[in-house]
Amino acid sequence: MSFSIYIYGFAIALFIFYCGNLLLHIFGITYGKIKLHKKPCLLPRESPLPSVSILKPLMGVDPNLSPNLETFFTMQYPSYELLFCIEDKEDPAVAVVNNLIDKYPKVDAHLYLGGSKVGVNPKINNLNAGYVNAKHELIMISDSGIRMKEDTLLDMVQHMKDGIALVHQLPFTCDREGFAATFEKIYFGTYQARMYLTADLLGAVCHTGMSSLIRRDVLEEIGGLQSFGCYLAEDFFLAKSISDAGWKSAISSQPAWQNSGICDITSFQLRLTRWAKLRVAMVPHLIILEPLSECMVLGCLASWAVNVLFQWDALPFYLVHILVWFLSDWIMLSVVQNGPLPFNKFNFVVGWLFREFTGPYLFACALFNPAIRWRERTFKLHWGGIAYETKSRIKS
Repeated sequence: MSFSIYIYGFAIALFIFYCGNLLLHIFGITYGKIKLHKKPCLLPRESPLPSVSILKPLMGVDPNLSPNLETFFTMQYPSYELLFCIEDKEDPAVAVVNNLIDKYPKVDAHLYLGGSKVGVNPKINNLNAGYVNAKHELIMISDSGIRMKEDTLLDMVQHMKDGIALVHQLPFTCDREGFAATFEKIYFGTYQARMYLTADLLGAVCHTGMSSLIRRDVLEEIGGLQSFGCYLAEDFFLAKSISDAGWKSAISSQPAWQNSGICDITSFQLRLTRWAKLRVAMVPHLIILEPLSECMVLGCLASWAVNVLFQWDALPFYLVHILVWFLSDWIMLSVVQNGPLPFNKFNFVVGWLFREFTGPYLFACALFNPAIRWRERTFKLHWGGIAYETKSRIKS
């Protein structure tokens, strides 16, 4: 009898967890529909818009680097400066930046070479010179692969209201050709968007640092950019420190349009695995929760639970579960895209199934090989997220 009670208790817990995950779909779709793709206000203001220092860390070139960077020179915003940071003076990105500076002489743009050693995080080391020389009250950190619309910066600044110190963008991708591009768009427009939007709705810390706007005085209060050089996931800890200091964060109406010129399945899966390793080190309870939130795994567990609790047939329930999850993800992706998708429904089915089946596998790879390979360097993490570099070259 006591064993049966444990079985029923476990089944009830799984069913409640399952219902909670279904609510995440509803929250994500609804909040995305309300929040995203709103036009910034163009009405006159009582006070001038604050000036922005935009930090761009660069390393290497790809076919889209120049057009991506050029979108920062053509933004419709009254006062901003561009601070390009490149660690290696021989990097071919130097020539790309200099050509754009020559092409747009009226834009306040500067190039900083060499970086500085303030921690183990290569991005922070690269950015530090630009940060020290930034002269405006708002700091924007924007990765090299981001493509801006003319009004994106205006939209982000308008979300920087009283009590808010961090405005960030939902990660998404530009329309590109090939299955790898389809896979990336599906990942960022379904799983990532659902978690990101729901976290913002519930006030949880969920921030990717590929495109974010920060109040400089608040950043200085929490130690400055250099104080996050001991972490690889500096974006998470920066957002957490801002929250701990009593400030709020907000998502911009416009997604962050990633437009890297190099797009392949292997590189993206290594990127996903690296992110999973960081999440596990920062939030250890995700070791259990994250794989249980995957469609295929959760469906199996929920099918067993409803069979125990309600005597429903497990197989039909599992198939209906997959269909509902699939349709919810299609709607979520359509909300984030806000326009026609660059692939047909068959390609979506293939890409969606590929993501759902490979997700648990990549998470397992992250657990069993915790070393993190970032470009040509290898790192390991202590529990809590503090990183240290290793000399060996371990494949992640």
